[in-house]
Amino acid sequence: MAGPITAHDALVKLDLPLPTPAPHDLLVAVKAISVNPVDVKLRGSASPPTGEVRVLGFDAAGVVSAIGSAVSLFKPGDEVFYAGAIDRPGTNSEAHLVDERLVGHKPKTLSFSEAAALPLTSITAWEILFDRLAVPYGVKTRAGTLLIINGAGGVGSILTQIARRLTGLTVVATASRPETAEWCRRMGAHHVINHHRPFIQELSNVGLTHVEYVAGLTATDKHLTDIEAALAPQGRLALIDDPKILDIAKLKRKSISVHWELMFTRSLYQTSDMIEQHRLLNEVAELVDAGILRTTLATDGGLIDVDNLKRVHGLIEGGKAIGKTVLTGF
Repeated sequence: MAGPITAHDALVKLDLPLPTPAPHDLLVAVKAISVNPVDVKLRGSASPPTGEVRVLGFDAAGVVSAIGSAVSLFKPGDEVFYAGAIDRPGTNSEAHLVDERLVGHKPKTLSFSEAAALPLTSITAWEILFDRLAVPYGVKTRAGTLLIINGAGGVGSILTQIARRLTGLTVVATASRPETAEWCRRMGAHHVINHHRPFIQELSNVGLTHVEYVAGLTATDKHLTDIEAALAPQGRLALIDDPKILDIAKLKRKSISVHWELMFTRSLYQTSDMIEQHRLLNEVAELVDAGILRTTLATDGGLIDVDNLKRVHGLIEGGKAIGKTVLTGF
């Protein structure tokens, strides 16, 4: 039900029929999940229509137990990880249906728990960096600086790694607590600045005058004046949060471009390039297995049950989460 996570019926346990795969679907036996801010937003924003249920959850790692008639990328027994679709039942369930084009082979070197931390944030970070901000993939000579607002969050944690290891950008992450600043450095940030202070001053303190790219991962509207001051002329801003109003007129003088990122767009609109998320996750898995990227799992939340899910939702709502929190097993 919509409302605070403290409500007794905010999350409930249900027994549902085993779903049947459509032609392109995998039926996955879920082994581990992680919780994202989008889970919290969906739970708190609106109740499902009367007589219907909403199964939350996007990130999952598990084992394919059955396949649809048109599936060609996987077979039963394959270990997979993925982030699902926003318009289908979610992964907080023992059995879950997902389109094969949104699924990757689980990294061989990670446990199900470690793998479940990665899909949604990896896809989001990858699309921010290479699709929205148009940073060339794998070009280590590329000059410029990327500012990541909220570097210790789930997306910020993997975006920092990808930018540091797959591009030549200088990576600056924002954090405001000693533990979040240290986490950002562990993820690979060249510099960490405090987002409670003026960005331009903080950048100057680490020897930078401006940045070419900004990833606005939270409170973009509150930081917009600082973002405009920090961005170089013809810079690029990509954002994932949901400001009620974002007055970008102040960005015109510098010809700053603004790009929205939603990793569910491809699945929502069944775009012709949906399979790119399958390819992307396979590449992330290969990079993990090669030791280039690492899991962003920070907290083991215990079993996948109502009490633990409520506790993790509360942690994320409180704005104190670092990296990703994962729940494993039923």
